Amino acid sequence: MPRIATIGFFDGVHRGHRFLFAQLLELAHERHLEPLIVTFDRHPKEVLRGVCPPMLTTYEERQLLLAHHAEVRVLPFADVQGLTAEQFMRYLQEQEQVEVLLMGYDHCFGSDRLKGFSEYEAVARRVGLHVERAHECLVDSLPVSSSRIRKLLAATCIEQVNRLLGYKYSISGVVEHGNAIGTKLGFPTANICIQSDKLLPMSGVYAVLANVNGVEYKALANIGTNPTVGNDYLSLEVHLLDFNGDLYDKQLTISFLSFLRKERKFNSLAELQSQIAEDISEAFSSSAPHNYRTITAE
Repeated sequence: MPRIATIGFFDGVHRGHRFLFAQLLELAHERHLEPLIVTFDRHPKEVLRGVCPPMLTTYEERQLLLAHHAEVRVLPFADVQGLTAEQFMRYLQEQEQVEVLLMGYDHCFGSDRLKGFSEYEAVARRVGLHVERAHECLVDSLPVSSSRIRKLLAATCIEQVNRLLGYKYSISGVVEHGNAIGTKLGFPTANICIQSDKLLPMSGVYAVLANVNGVEYKALANIGTNPTVGNDYLSLEVHLLDFNGDLYDKQLTISFLSFLRKERKFNSLAELQSQIAEDISEAFSSSAPHNYRTITAE
């Protein structure tokens, strides 16, 4: 069956991307076409420049999120990086039966670096393809983009990050053995192995939700070097409220709700212990800025 496709890397699969996919599905229904999302295995900047921004989603997370919207085709970017816009259109036409191409409002593709939507229209006419330009998604009068979300995450603006994503930013990892300092303080923590290909929020203390085998627990997360106990490496530690059990070697996913404070060095373990108790009280009080009940109902 002939298809309508859209192209992109779609890091984060945020509200802007989902707005694009909604337009894709609407056009597919109107024109009796099968919708297709075309994406790539690696970020174009990684292949072309050898560097790329830290990702909001891992490869696996991105594929799962995309699959909720339409059929997904993942292309090895290294195999198509040299194609001109016309060659890539012909590839989509011949290999994927694409008749209509829906382009993001600011999207461009092809090694010949065409300028402006009108140039893509001209190429499409030669190929026998029809191109449509999608509407942009604005939040607070600004376009929603992966780079905008990365900047907000670096600035610890967690509520805004979650608002632009349309879901809670999360990190998953296997629980490793730590130094057991948290247990001695009465606040046992799960030490999560940090993913190298995922953007980690700035160092500090966060209110989070921890998912263990499908059950969510209120939790506190600390990202940093734990200067009070003199660690010299970056760690992600999570204290789960109202949880009893063994988490070692299990997969744990934490979803960020709000930023509480910067990491700092305390004069004693007793002072640190007192601050952790205050952090827990602040994180899940009725006046907490993230509005726990509203966020978890999304």
